[in-house]
Amino acid sequence: MTTIENLAGVPDAAEMSLLANELFPDLTEGVYGIPSDAQAVSVPESATPQATAPGSAVPVADVPGNSGEPFDWEHPFAYGGTTTDSWLGTVEEPSAPESQLVPGESTPALTYGAGDIPALPETKSTSYSPAVMSQSQAAANDRTIDAPTSLGGDSVQAGKKEDVNITSRDESIRIGSKTLAQIRRDFPILSERINGNPLVWLDNGATTQRPQAVIDRLSYYYEHENSNVHRGAHTLAARSTDAYENARDIVRDFIGAPSSEEIVFVRGTTEAINLVANAYVKPQLQPGDEIIVSILEHHANIVPWQLVCEETGAVLKVIPCDESGQLLLHEYEKLFTPRTKFVSVTHVSNVLGTVTPVEELIAIAHRHGVRILIDGAQSVAHIPVNVSALDADFFVFSGHKIFAPTGIGVVYGKKELLEAARPYHGGGNMIADVTFERTIYNPAPNKFEAGTGSIADAVGLGAALTYLSEIGMPCVYRWEHELLQYATKEMSRVKGLHFIGTALNKASVLSFKLDGYSDEEVGKRLDSYGIAVRTGHHCAQPVLRHFGYEGSVRPTLALYNSPDDIDVLVKVLKTFA
Repeated sequence: MTTIENLAGVPDAAEMSLLANELFPDLTEGVYGIPSDAQAVSVPESATPQATAPGSAVPVADVPGNSGEPFDWEHPFAYGGTTTDSWLGTVEEPSAPESQLVPGESTPALTYGAGDIPALPETKSTSYSPAVMSQSQAAANDRTIDAPTSLGGDSVQAGKKEDVNITSRDESIRIGSKTLAQIRRDFPILSERINGNPLVWLDNGATTQRPQAVIDRLSYYYEHENSNVHRGAHTLAARSTDAYENARDIVRDFIGAPSSEEIVFVRGTTEAINLVANAYVKPQLQPGDEIIVSILEHHANIVPWQLVCEETGAVLKVIPCDESGQLLLHEYEKLFTPRTKFVSVTHVSNVLGTVTPVEELIAIAHRHGVRILIDGAQSVAHIPVNVSALDADFFVFSGHKIFAPTGIGVVYGKKELLEAARPYHGGGNMIADVTFERTIYNPAPNKFEAGTGSIADAVGLGAALTYLSEIGMPCVYRWEHELLQYATKEMSRVKGLHFIGTALNKASVLSFKLDGYSDEEVGKRLDSYGIAVRTGHHCAQPVLRHFGYEGSVRPTLALYNSPDDIDVLVKVLKTFA
């Protein structure tokens, strides 16, 4: 059976084509942010006001990099061969002999058996190959690195935007509406030089960098719109409110939520989980009730539930994983009892990169009459997500992990669940009327947004999601998958390197240990060559200890990373041998 069922929570193509028209006729963008035959794509809002209102629809053909052809639902993630004039993007057929991401590998069919957790195969694809060039061209473009005068130094040399390291490989890769070279130029910090070397940012799991469009949008907000939102009678209050609520609408469309009233702005994923735990789950708990999490969780999806359990007498139960890092669904099902009240599970492990089968996790929970939260902090920037198609009860994520400012995050919650939840914080903005005898609360989302929020950061989040939507999240997903396969192949050639987490369905995380060296030694040497990675326990000690470790070295990939970044990483890692 040829399908993309279970792939990052995406139903199979035939089912999705029906859902697109029957379940979401009111959406202006296609399901998963993909234009379908009769749908349009939104124009990104620029940093300055335009004659066309933000979010207005234009024909697909008018969007840069698109031909107007409908998205191919039958083969939405087809591998092998150039996809000409399609939403997935193209590259020119090379005149020189091919040198693919994974040389010598055949192109397997993307086929899964019924109920299988899909494997993401190594691929040989013309469409996204960053190495379509002759060996002489590749040699000419091989990035050189300057040995630092002292290891572990922290000197920084300021660069200029035009100095972003671009190779002909980057120019040849098209990711949706842009080339990789264009995308890299969009991120000014990539022009920085660290210890005399170009910055190689491989710490995206901790935070991503910001494109110029987000930086400009923030500047425009503070220059022309800055005011507190709601209730103001003056022009700037109206501008600020419009910008803030427009950002909420952009989030709604990006994750496929039915209503903007189901989008709550918070500071980040940590606050989002604490909000759901305290506002919705805690009031329902009695001693002996049960909450299910998984062994893969970040501390932010463990500690809030432990606190709630301590206060209520509830019990925390844990879904185990196999030796590759994939969750065991049959063991998950066994955890449910009549006392199970809630499930909270990550979409992508921040240590292993495992993509959990969220569609099945949600379906199993609902079959037992239990609500579920999906932690999308590590998935939303890498995988197309549609909360309506998934039937997620809650979905949460952070702006700073999806190219937006710090200090902003999102709780998506089904309307009836947000209405049933009590306020998390009390104060201004979340009230309709207050006397000393009683308070009447505003409906969601305002009920959960007490005080002055991060208005400008919410506007910046909207700009970041617009930037990604212009490129196309399916294109982002496919590119990062190819880059992950390339990195896995090349890093496997480093003597003494051992990956932690080898699930077939992975996203953009390359945690490893290097024989004979501490994580800190590896991280410091990489930094001395301008390569930024994360070392330590990554706020996920239980899963690391499950594999027998206290920490790891963790490179993590994002949209703007180049094969050259991987080549430099591998080159430096080989200096340890």
